[in-house]
This record gives sequence, structure tokens and C-alpha cells, in this order.
Amino acid sequence: MDQFYLISTFLVVFGAIIMFALDRFSIESISLGVLAALFLIYGIVPYEGTAGQTLSLTELLSGFSSPALVTVLALLIVGKGLFATDAMEGITRHVGRLCGSRPRMGVAIILVVAGSISAFLNNTPVVVIFIPVLTSLAATFRLPAYQIFMPLSFITILGGMTTVIGSSTNMIAVGMAADSGLEIGFFDITGMGIILALIGYAYVLLFLPRLLGARQTELRTNMDGDGGQFIGEIAIAAESRFAGLLPITGFFPQLRPFSLHSIVRGAGGENKVLFPPFSEDLKLQPGDLLQISGSRKAFMDLIASGEAVTFGEPEEETHINAGRRQGPHYHLAEAVIAPGSRFEGRTVRFCGIQPRFHVTIVGIRRKNRMGRGAFGFLRLEAGDTLLLGGTEEDIMSMRGNHDILLLEHSAQSVPPRSRALVSFIIFAAVIGLSALGISPIAVNAVLGALAMIATGCLTLQQAARAFDRQIFLLIGASIALATALEVSGGASLIAQGAIALAGGSSAVMAITILFVAVAIMTNILSNNAAAALFMPIALNMAHQINAPPLAFAAAVIYAANCSFATPISYQTNLMVMGPGHYSFADFLRGGLPLVIIIATAFAILAPVYYNL
Repeated sequence: MDQFYLISTFLVVFGAIIMFALDRFSIESISLGVLAALFLIYGIVPYEGTAGQTLSLTELLSGFSSPALVTVLALLIVGKGLFATDAMEGITRHVGRLCGSRPRMGVAIILVVAGSISAFLNNTPVVVIFIPVLTSLAATFRLPAYQIFMPLSFITILGGMTTVIGSSTNMIAVGMAADSGLEIGFFDITGMGIILALIGYAYVLLFLPRLLGARQTELRTNMDGDGGQFIGEIAIAAESRFAGLLPITGFFPQLRPFSLHSIVRGAGGENKVLFPPFSEDLKLQPGDLLQISGSRKAFMDLIASGEAVTFGEPEEETHINAGRRQGPHYHLAEAVIAPGSRFEGRTVRFCGIQPRFHVTIVGIRRKNRMGRGAFGFLRLEAGDTLLLGGTEEDIMSMRGNHDILLLEHSAQSVPPRSRALVSFIIFAAVIGLSALGISPIAVNAVLGALAMIATGCLTLQQAARAFDRQIFLLIGASIALATALEVSGGASLIAQGAIALAGGSSAVMAITILFVAVAIMTNILSNNAAAALFMPIALNMAHQINAPPLAFAAAVIYAANCSFATPISYQTNLMVMGPGHYSFADFLRGGLPLVIIIATAFAILAPVYYNL
């Protein structure tokens, strides 16, 4: 009967790997299929092994309450809070100034720094630190996210294999070795670890981005980006940072990224429209209306900065809407004026859209040329795309309206930058408490996520969107699969097969087989499970063939860190799946060559380094 469970579990493992690799079905569907198959195998006829071991449905579902799962999901929410408040904007600007016109060089430097830090700090919080920084850089310089985040995970894993404290895997393996009588010092694995890490760095920085292709989700995100230019209007208030600006050679480059089309200035109760080039002595003053054009992001940044704006509203409406632009609830979205709309032919100021839906018309995008008069008196035409600002509830109230067609996918929260410092303090507290070991990272992450919501850095809706159901189902299914593989004896069978294959072989052949076996298992089970399973086996193999025990223990540590070929093998891989829009097949495509490179390098260098 045990054979039935063993064979069935192996079939599920191989079937899952093949389905993930083919990438023809969603990760959620495959994960649910794995769970359903395990339920059929172990649920209908309860499992009880010859040695008395059992596997209940409760144990199969234990992955959904795993601290690793809770940690990853909570950290995604904490990271979302940082990004939503633009807390990393200052760092991004600084890196941008340092790198000038070579942002990819800046990304490479950040990746190397992250890998170096990972040698002395657990790589999970290191990835948490750098995901918001790289997300901001990717958005600012329009770099493909899929070429950045997998390298971040891989480089921190490589950096983590160079010292005993670089990852939890190393510490577990060292503890297992100590139980078997082998003491491994802090830097005993550093020499070969640095060599393997540098080889891996070369692959990650030079070749990995070329192997990865853009995901459809990222292509869709890019298509939904800034788009064309919107025409809008801002009013200069007394406290505005624009007040007092003087033109340079007839223009106002200080207004970038906006282009200034005209200035509407009141004179004796009559509006005077001024066009570029402007007089050298013309100074922007309170009360001026600036007719500007800019991207959607430019308008969003303007609102986030707290600049006093009117956007063509009557004075009383401006006063009402000013308060609505504060906090994470304020969104920008796009909507199109439908043919035959009741709003067609009406002016921006008096079209009735603002009071009816409690939104602000921030800008207009039109295919044909618009007049250069006051923004509030532009007449709407069918096909005009309006950039609208308001709370998410007010914007979504436009759904189903036939006069103005809401583009729901375009709704995006305006960063509440007034909360940037708060979100950064929360983030720093999570990282600091975790790095110092004062409290478990799972506890810190959950409390940090709660604090982000409680302090207004995130809304509940934004936090819910940060929750990644792919990761949720993938971790739950993978832990269930690993549990079934261990309880049914599949993991032990693979280990015994490695020992039998090595047999009485030379030390070089034995350590190579050991490395390959651990590298395979770390991508199917997990790195911690692989290290714990193979460390006693490795030390036993070393004693049998009179080889240095440290060499075989190091082989287990390095191989257990080769968790590059699947996202389920290490939680930093899972953390970058969302930001990088990766699929399971992407990790096979990008990570499997790295596993082969590291294994080959170790097989060639280890005999010389350890004098085997």
C-alpha cells in the first residue's frame, strides 16, 4: 500500500513540474489541481505507513497557515505602503543623479550592494528593503521590471551562501553538522562561497536579463501607463512654489515636466491671455492661471506634492475638492466622452460632471488640436479623454453611465506623500526588529501591514490588492506536496539513490553527485528541508571514503542555496513574482542555467580548493 502512495506522490510532483513549465494554465489552477490530487490520494483512504507515520488533511493544509506564507503576504502589503506614499522618491532621485543617463548601471550597483549585504543579513529582509527602491527606479526610468527583480532575488541568494548567517538555510545546515560532530566557523564556507557567488553574479548581471521575456501583465501595465499629453490648468496661490518664477529666454523650464501653453492673468476684472515667448520681466504671481500640458504621472505628482490647483473649477468647488485630494483614498482615472453625450458641447467648468459625480476634471486629451483659451471654457467633444480626480467610490459611481465611459483599469491612487515618513518608519521598524532578532519576522510583518493601514498610508482596498493569490495558493500547494513527499518516503528514496549512485566512487564523483542531488531537492522541496535531509548523509559519505567532512558539508550548504529553478524553492523568489510579473516557466528559463553553472563550477573547483 505504501508503494501506491509513493508512486502517486511522485506522479503528482512530476505532473506539477511539467504543468508549471508548460505555462499553459494559470498558477492558481495548477496549485488547486495539485491540492485536489493530494486530497484524492490521502483523503479518501487515510494514509498510515508501516512505521506508523500518518498524513491527515489538516497536515496537507498546514501550508496555508505557514509563517513563511504569512510573512511574504504581509511584507507585500508593507512594501505597497512604501510605494504608495512615494517614500523611496528621494533615494530614486539620488541614484538617478549619480547614474545620470545610465540607470541600468545604477540598478547593477544596487544589486551588487544587495548581494554584499546579504552575506551578513538574512537575505529575506534585504529583498524587502530593495524591492521598493527598484520598483521606484523601474517606474522612473521606464526599465522593464522583469529584468530587475529576479536578478535581485538570485543575487541575494548568492550573497547569502558566503557566510554562516547569510541565510536560514546555512544556519540550519551548520546546526545539523554540529549535531554530527562537525563545527563550522563563521567564515569556513566564505572562500569557495565568494568564488561561486562571483560566477553567479556574472551570469545574473550579464546574461539573465536577456533570457527573460516580458510578461503579458507587464505589457498590459505599460500600455496603461502615461499615454499621451493632457491639457490642464493650475492656479498660482500665494504659497505656491511657482509664485515668483521668471522666464528664461522666454520660457519657464522650471515647470518641467509640464509645458506651459499660456498664462491667463486678471487685469481690471478682464482676463488677459499671455502666450510664449514671454517677456523677461514677466513674473508668475498669485492669481495667475497656467494652461499646461503634461503626462498623467506629471499631474499625479503635482497633486501629491500638495500644490494648490483649480483644474478649471469654480472657486467654491475648488474649496470643496481641496480636502478630497488628501490621503490615499484620492484617485485619478480616465473616462471618455461618448458620442451623443449630454456633456458634449458644454464647457469644462459648467458641464455638470464635477457636481454630479463629485470628481474634478484634471485634464483633457484630444486627438485634434485644442484652442489656447482658458481651460475652464473649453468645450467638450465626443472622444475626449478626461483625466478625473476623486475618491475611489466617487469614480466607480460612474460605471454604467452611457454619457461618459469610465476606463476602470486606469484608476490609480495619488500617493499621499504626507505619509511618506510614517511609512518609512514602519518599514524600518519591521526590518530592524527582524534583523536584530528581537521578534520574529512574521510578527513584525503582520504588525507593519496593520500599521500601514491604521496610519493612512494604505487603504484596505490597496492592501487587499497587494495580497497575491498566486503566491497564496502556490505556497500552500507546494508545502502540501513537500509534506506528502517526505511522509511517503519519496525524499528519503531520492537521498538513498544518491548514496547508491555514489557508492564506492572517488571523492570527486561522490561530492558532485551529492551536490546535484541536493540542488534538485532544494528546488522541489525547499532549501531548509534539503539541507536538513542531506547534511547527515553527506557527513556519512565523507567518513566512508575518508574525504574532508567540511568539503561535503559545504557542498550541501552551497547546493541547498541553489534555489533558482522554481519560485517555490525560496521565499525571496516568491516575493519578486508579483513585482516582476513572472511565471513558473520564467524561473525554469532563468534559474535552471544558473543551477547548472554553479554545479559545474563547484565540480571543477572543489577538488582543487578542498584538495580531494
